[in-house]
Amino acid sequence: MALQEQRCEACQADAPRIGEQEAQELQQEIPDWKQIEEDGEERLQRPFTFKNFAEALAFTNRVGELAEQQGHHPALLTEYGKVTVTWWTHKIGGLHRNDFICAAKTDQIFQEPVNRA
Repeated sequence: MALQEQRCEACQADAPRIGEQEAQELQQEIPDWKQIEEDGEERLQRPFTFKNFAEALAFTNRVGELAEQQGHHPALLTEYGKVTVTWWTHKIGGLHRNDFICAAKTDQIFQEPVNRA
């Protein structure tokens, strides 16, 4: 089943971080995302570009709705014409399968038509 079709599972503080081999396999489904390290934690990050602030804000809100539905919350930086989304699992201080699922779902949101006023 494709990542965007999966749902996040509840993650406990003792859940294992994703292994390097599995991360490489999952990364193939989200090739535009970069694995970065911040504050000693592995994270997935991708910038998305838009025509203006209104489109960027609408995307931010849609990612926020996804986060609430999945019970998994990213860092969102909204700027004029750009939104940077960063997924990682706070409870384990690194990457979990949930992060890859939400990254794929974020890509799916980006591909959907923009609702313009």
